[in-house]
Amino acid sequence: MPKITYKTYQGNSKTIEVENGLSVMEGAIQNEIPGIDADCGGSMACATCHVYVDDKWFDKIPKAEDAEVDMIDMAFEPKKNSRLSCQIIVGNELDGLEVITPEKQT
Repeated sequence: MPKITYKTYQGNSKTIEVENGLSVMEGAIQNEIPGIDADCGGSMACATCHVYVDDKWFDKIPKAEDAEVDMIDMAFEPKKNSRLSCQIIVGNELDGLEVITPEKQT
């Protein structure tokens, strides 16, 4: 299973194995990763699973669709590397992915 590293804005990190086909958000929820609230359960109706994708990984994941970009605009302090973790589907090619949670979720 691919390993995903979740880092907090304070610098703490936790690396977990996430099953292929799950989203980065689902991996976080199943493993009680702090900072990813996922209020809508992954239906892309909120931005509470907002993460910053580590720069070395950003171009390796599929581009965000327009609906995700619109939702990210509502997130706390969006940046060029912002993504909704519910929209990043885990596969072997993401082994080693690193995401950082923002200071808070909106």
